[in-house]
Amino acid sequence: MKKIAAVLSLGLVLGMATAQTPVRVGIAFDAGGKNDKSFNQSAWTGAQKASKDLKVQVKDFEPSDPSQVGQGIRSFAQNGFDLVIGVGFANEPSITSVANENADLAFAVVDSTSNNTKNVASLVFREQEGSFLVGYLAGLNSSTGVVGFIGGMDIPLIHKFEAGFAAGAKAANKNIKVYSQYVGTTPAAWNDPGKAKEIAGTMKARGADIIYHAAGASGNGLIDYVKATQCLKKSSLPKGVTFKSDNFKNVPKPAGYAAKCGADSRPMFFIGVDSNQNYLGDTDKNPKTLNFGLTSMVKRVDNAVYQVIKEVNQNKFKGGVREFGLKDDGVSFAVDQYNQALISKAQQDRLAKVRSDIIAGKIKVPSDR
Repeated sequence: MKKIAAVLSLGLVLGMATAQTPVRVGIAFDAGGKNDKSFNQSAWTGAQKASKDLKVQVKDFEPSDPSQVGQGIRSFAQNGFDLVIGVGFANEPSITSVANENADLAFAVVDSTSNNTKNVASLVFREQEGSFLVGYLAGLNSSTGVVGFIGGMDIPLIHKFEAGFAAGAKAANKNIKVYSQYVGTTPAAWNDPGKAKEIAGTMKARGADIIYHAAGASGNGLIDYVKATQCLKKSSLPKGVTFKSDNFKNVPKPAGYAAKCGADSRPMFFIGVDSNQNYLGDTDKNPKTLNFGLTSMVKRVDNAVYQVIKEVNQNKFKGGVREFGLKDDGVSFAVDQYNQALISKAQQDRLAKVRSDIIAGKIKVPSDR
């Protein structure tokens, strides 16, 4: 009995010694916040999935204003978090600085590249490729031959979205006009829906019936504007702009559309970004009627965040740059119950061919204006 007790006691001690403390992850967002229905929210989705699947502990930090970006990163490191993630390029300087001071901890930055390749994973995307696809779709479906792009902060990162979108639209329709405008030049541009709504109105006045945004929480202003406006009327088109097609005439319209828009009109659409924002274009809680979100350029920030957390959890983390594009499903466009009536099988097949040509290098997508 004494031998059995001794063995049990030794087993208990060894079990206690080998038991692992859950990995702790700190995720710091940029000025848009984790509920921006876009970029930050996608990162948060990935972190929450990791918390559920991998049993890691996740804490988050949201700055109350742009000047606080970076504060959470140092706090997480000071408290010994195993992995600290900075979401957005504005967090890169803090990630790099704090990582240099804490070589025993793992760090990751989303949408920027750190010069620390030892203990910082830089998670970047080929946004221009996904933007080319949604631009191509806009070029196929614009009834006026005029489309728009609203960027958040005027920076090289967002120029990738603009360049890809414009190139895709022109590949589908060489005569299309593409208007582009940015919300601002400071981090506040990610959270100014009022300005984005104003820009959307200006673009509609120039004949744009499909507008793509890469503006974070500011993009909600575009979405609200499109849902409220719903259409372009022939009588209000600017000089030189006419209706050239009516691709959605057979799609059932939501209640009130006919009275609001009349027979001689065409629907207006937004294109979402980062997360699948298609559902935000539903005005009557009926996915079978016309949805005002044509599609979304989905950027799988959630997958990238989940993967880096998993690596730390499995003790397989390595620093360095990781790029996600069409080839590895890092970017794509969304088709679901809300927009499947808008995008025909023929168009989906064309997009599949374009996607294959981009991956094969037959189509060169620009990454700058």
